[in-house]
Amino acid sequence: MTPVGWLFVVIGLVMIVIGYLRTRAPYARLRQMRAQDANVARYNAWRGGVRETSEPDSESTAAALQRQVRLGAGIGLIGIAAIFTGLVMR
Repeated sequence: MTPVGWLFVVIGLVMIVIGYLRTRAPYARLRQMRAQDANVARYNAWRGGVRETSEPDSESTAAALQRQVRLGAGIGLIGIAAIFTGLVMR
């Protein structure tokens, strides 16, 4: 493998780690929000109505978290492509 190939592999590994670190926290918060929304939906179904809340809109927050998750996953995928490129480079 050429030195440039090794460089691509190292850069790819770094990008995968960065993508993982950028994705981990927003994804955990998104799962927590979805679980909370499911609990609220079950409560409203049991109670028979919608309750008032003063929290910010959960849909806009979820959309922002999904964008962060997609960005981190994209960085990781670019890292995988860089590793593949470095391995097949001659």
